[in-house]
Amino acid sequence: MKVSVVTPSFNQGQFIQRTLESVATQTRAEIEHVVFDGGSTDDTVDVLKRFGHGVKWVSEKDKGQTDAVNKGIRATDGEIIGWLNSDDVYYPGAIAHVIAFFETHPDVDVVYGMADHIDLSDHAFESYPTERWNMARLRDTCIICQPAAFFRRRVVEQHGLLDSNLQYCMDYEFWLRLAKAEVRFAYLESKLAGSRLYAENKTLGSRVKVHREINDVQKSLFGTVPDRWLWNYAHAVVEEHVDRTTSPRWFALRMLIAVTKAALHWNGRLSPEMRPGLSDLWRRFRNRARQC
Repeated sequence: MKVSVVTPSFNQGQFIQRTLESVATQTRAEIEHVVFDGGSTDDTVDVLKRFGHGVKWVSEKDKGQTDAVNKGIRATDGEIIGWLNSDDVYYPGAIAHVIAFFETHPDVDVVYGMADHIDLSDHAFESYPTERWNMARLRDTCIICQPAAFFRRRVVEQHGLLDSNLQYCMDYEFWLRLAKAEVRFAYLESKLAGSRLYAENKTLGSRVKVHREINDVQKSLFGTVPDRWLWNYAHAVVEEHVDRTTSPRWFALRMLIAVTKAALHWNGRLSPEMRPGLSDLWRRFRNRARQC
């Protein structure tokens, strides 16, 4: 099997060498690695020029990460596609494990494995919360670590590329869209990748925007947003303005307001399952008010 690895990049010069090396050392398959860089102004292009190892790359202005990934998919022809961001890494043997599974499971279209969150120095500091495949769980939380996921090209041919309108949760929307279409997923109990988590990370730095986009995606695909994502959004909104440890009373009140507004905005109602949590917030606010 031929594997196409697509790397979107923009000003990731401090990491991209390690990303490239993690692909170049993979075995057992014919691997083409393409990098679509959005016109970096740091030393990314210098690293790409020096690296060699058959990596194909383009550096030009694009419309963002999603656009870069879609360009890479269209520019390649491997039967299996992997998407590896320019600050993430594959672990040794990752592609060999994936290919072995795909070869013995021709009916499976998406394979994802275990992964770690890694720091600036590539040290794993926690396991990414991946889980065995379960559609209901995927709706409640993203159990798939994007750099540890691989899919057959026929998936794209049948169900389309990433949604170019999305800036943050394009991978999550892709998994949800495929799951809704009853594409077969499989979980590989082997650590395949390191997903870098740091303060400047796009997702960590834009929590409210990320959660708003996730809720919009859930609403668009399924008509409703799970309660868990409504609570997550409310937490992100309130934590931008109130410190939970120093102002627990106002945190509780703002949370009650924020999650109610979120539920009404996306679902048009409060679910029965949400009411005990709201009652608890109101109780905490009143108890704190009495203490003041």
